[in-house]
Amino acid sequence: MSHKLMQMQRAETGPPPVRPIMLGIAGDSAAGKTTLTGGLVKALGAERSTSLCVDDYHRYDRAERASLPFTPLHPDCNYVEIMEQHLQLLATGKPVLKPVYDHSDGTLTRPVLLEPREFVIVEGLLPLYTKLARACFDVTVFLAPPEDIRTRWKITRDTTKRGYTEEKVRAEMQRREPESERFIRSQRSNADIVIVFSPIEGRDDPPDTPLSATILLRPTIPHPPLAEILAETPSKAMHVKLMRDVDGSPVDALHIHGYAPTEQSTTVANAIWERLPVDDPLPDGLGTLADGEHNEPLRLAQLILLYHLMGGA
Repeated sequence: MSHKLMQMQRAETGPPPVRPIMLGIAGDSAAGKTTLTGGLVKALGAERSTSLCVDDYHRYDRAERASLPFTPLHPDCNYVEIMEQHLQLLATGKPVLKPVYDHSDGTLTRPVLLEPREFVIVEGLLPLYTKLARACFDVTVFLAPPEDIRTRWKITRDTTKRGYTEEKVRAEMQRREPESERFIRSQRSNADIVIVFSPIEGRDDPPDTPLSATILLRPTIPHPPLAEILAETPSKAMHVKLMRDVDGSPVDALHIHGYAPTEQSTTVANAIWERLPVDDPLPDGLGTLADGEHNEPLRLAQLILLYHLMGGA
């Protein structure tokens, strides 16, 4: 063994890095991933959490993609192997030099050093696409809003923040649809938790009623004691029932009602928060939408994810 190699080995004999808790959030473009992640990061605090978007691993910039036969949803349009490698490094507590894709103008910019902290939250189009990537996460989530709602969200975002016209957004969504079905929506079956923000079917609520949420909890990981929480907080805010997901697998379906009075939702939120190993009061930033408005089902969904991350009792 060479002298330099022995020096390298001695340099690595210090205490091993602390392994973070890893959360993976997948979903199609404009499904709400960044909004969900933002509230979690704010609640955990920047000193305890690291977040990254795996869309930064795009292989081509927007101008280059114009002449390609596939879209950013296709694995061939992304450095999937590097994404896997970086997820493995982060999962073992090691930093990575992460690429950066600027969504505002579609360019690839200077990479940044990313240091894992106690919690690492990963979101994007393909974080659950490969078995190796999925193995890096302690908890996995898939966001699945109805397509008409996602279309509305995408048009609003891409026309106001990314320089597209509505016609271009709709045309691009149509072009992406086969790859969305093949590569994005297929990740749903590999998620521990599926979250669907939508109106409640069959209710004739006013148009300004906040969206409700259905959270499907697979028996792949332990979940909060929902029966206990619901027994303590009888309200219109939420209920749970057993059902099957679109792939036929059994799930506990937690329905969080957007029409419920805020004070009832807050009672449930406090019941979940009190089960977390923290002394701080319930954070104010949970449930904040991209436009600054507040949504109680989003707040409760974020609290359930915090329960999984922080080891609630």
